[in-house]
Amino acid sequence: MNGIVKCFARRVISHSNYHQIVRQKKTMPTLSQLMVPLPVKSPPDASNVGAELTGKLDKEEVTKSLAKFYQRREIKAAAAENGIDNYIYHQTYLSFRKFCLDTEKLPVDLHVTMSDIIAGASHLDSLLPYFIRHAKQAFPHLECLDDLKKISDLRLPANWYPEARALTRKIIFHSGPTNSGKTFHALERFFSSKSGVYCGPLKLLASEVYHKSNQRGVACDLVTGEERHFANENKTPSSHVSCTVEMVSVNTPYEVAVIDEIQMLKDPSRGWAWTRALLGIVAEEVHVCGEAAAIDVVKEIIMSASEEVELRRYKRLTELTIEDTALGSLEKIRPGDCLVCFNKQDIFWSTRQIEAMGIECAVIYGSLPPGTKLAQAKKFNDPDHPCKVLVATDAIGMGLNLNIGRVIFNSLIKPTVNEKGEKEMDTITTSQALQIAGRAGRYGTQFSTGYVTTMKNEDLPTLKRLLSLHPDPITQVGLHPTAEQIELYAYHLPHANLSNLIDIFVNLSTLDDSLYFICNIDDFKFLADMIQHVPLPLRARYVFCCAPINRKIPFVCSMFLKFARQYSRNEVLSFDWLGRQIGLPFACPNTLLDLVHLESVFDVLDLYLWLSYRFQDLFPDASLVRDMQKELDCLIQAGVAQLTRLLINSETKVSSGTTQAVEAEENRCVSVPKATLYSRKTRAT
Repeated sequence: MNGIVKCFARRVISHSNYHQIVRQKKTMPTLSQLMVPLPVKSPPDASNVGAELTGKLDKEEVTKSLAKFYQRREIKAAAAENGIDNYIYHQTYLSFRKFCLDTEKLPVDLHVTMSDIIAGASHLDSLLPYFIRHAKQAFPHLECLDDLKKISDLRLPANWYPEARALTRKIIFHSGPTNSGKTFHALERFFSSKSGVYCGPLKLLASEVYHKSNQRGVACDLVTGEERHFANENKTPSSHVSCTVEMVSVNTPYEVAVIDEIQMLKDPSRGWAWTRALLGIVAEEVHVCGEAAAIDVVKEIIMSASEEVELRRYKRLTELTIEDTALGSLEKIRPGDCLVCFNKQDIFWSTRQIEAMGIECAVIYGSLPPGTKLAQAKKFNDPDHPCKVLVATDAIGMGLNLNIGRVIFNSLIKPTVNEKGEKEMDTITTSQALQIAGRAGRYGTQFSTGYVTTMKNEDLPTLKRLLSLHPDPITQVGLHPTAEQIELYAYHLPHANLSNLIDIFVNLSTLDDSLYFICNIDDFKFLADMIQHVPLPLRARYVFCCAPINRKIPFVCSMFLKFARQYSRNEVLSFDWLGRQIGLPFACPNTLLDLVHLESVFDVLDLYLWLSYRFQDLFPDASLVRDMQKELDCLIQAGVAQLTRLLINSETKVSSGTTQAVEAEENRCVSVPKATLYSRKTRAT
């Protein structure tokens, strides 16, 4: 290897963190494959000095020389020592060859060097500096790889929150199963504090604490992704706030903070929010509530912040009994029963069968608006109401107070999404089984003992086994790249799109994988790819891509794209504009398809409200949209109350069964929003 090669070999990019960098999903492409080479152009020059000095280059000889240069092992080794792997080496060669052959005015030094090589006056290795220079122009990350690695170094997340670290926080873990009173005790401290924040996993829970606090005379505000409610009439902030965990401030000081359902740290999509809250809340006392499975990992995280955890354990307040026999038939259903299904089709079929026996049902599933869920729960809980049976998904696992006497698992198989985004069917986990079964037998109600069983005999042994186990200890918690980190990446890689920046960030990230993982970013990337062609500033693009929407519902995705386009044109998204897009006014649903579509419209209104709190100037009509949402909620409630009629109409008017009606909304083309109920009626007349 000659002197030039040796010189460049000294410029080595460290690979000490190599194993951490490649510690990603098997489906994740390598860093090099994520990089798209930029076109390299010769600097503008009025004259072709190189050609004047040595004459015009023979392109055939240039091609031969470059091919020999590319094949030299010494050149490949020197390139590798400069961070150029085989993939980038080959891509750089193709780009460099094209540059040398197609550029009329090569840089003088390169032209002269190439001429000397062809004439035999210089060695091929003399091209190495120009090749490396070209590689860094085509692949800018080679110049700033160390900086990028520093930005995506996630090994010490406790250091991200200096205001919390400046305090000596008292961390209290309230551990216990469902119906053990752990959250009750934490909230009592919240209510008695001079200032406090409650962080819940759902809007329903945050709203419940908001109402309960104000009823007790403790002024409390409500903050969720879609709404803000002030306890004070003059809309000045109260000393207490109840919020969804993603919305908690890590800059506002409090006396007491409560973080509910702390085991959600492990959630593959939302876990980062609990990690951020646990490490970042600026409070003298931090009360965390949740499963015992989270105790060890919380201690580890808190230890990294040089803090300690005080543990308080609670036992279940009511007895939970597993019945010896399965239900076997819906005819054996009794008052206080809750039939748990894991898909809408089973919910609709079971509801129809139960109501055919003259038994009124309450129905709760995930995509229903909060108001409808609360109305159904209130109906079921009311001892004077004829509705005594509940049919629900695992949406009842948290967020609703329900007077359930017995939980019946219709099945123990739940659809899940794996790391590749593929749908799988698998038996529910011990944690899920305990969470759902534990809803039976609520303290202070007529059901002093809770019962649990299955619909099928063959499922009962599996349920008994699941409920006899303890949830596996949580070992890893979620993290997520921040807007600031992505902005720094964009500064170094200005030509990369947002989805590409996220991929590069994850690929280069280093973290303590014995304790942390990077949360699933597929939804974020899906939205980033959808609006890639829409001209938006990076920060606005990032915010749009954080929007909590269900990407499986094309109508919602279509409206998301319209929102982004309207915003990019700096055009106001007014109430009238929105009404035209979703087809106001609405009609009461007449079929299951109508009901499912109204649910998706409700999600669109939620999306508008979510964006309105981040871009108030262009989403100005939040109050009008919220009023519209209340009307829509009432229509959906009316539809759910007449679910059997909707099912019958679906079979006679829309399809031969409920499955097609439920799936129709998801199969709708994204680019063509569904005609609204109102517009369909108009055309029919």
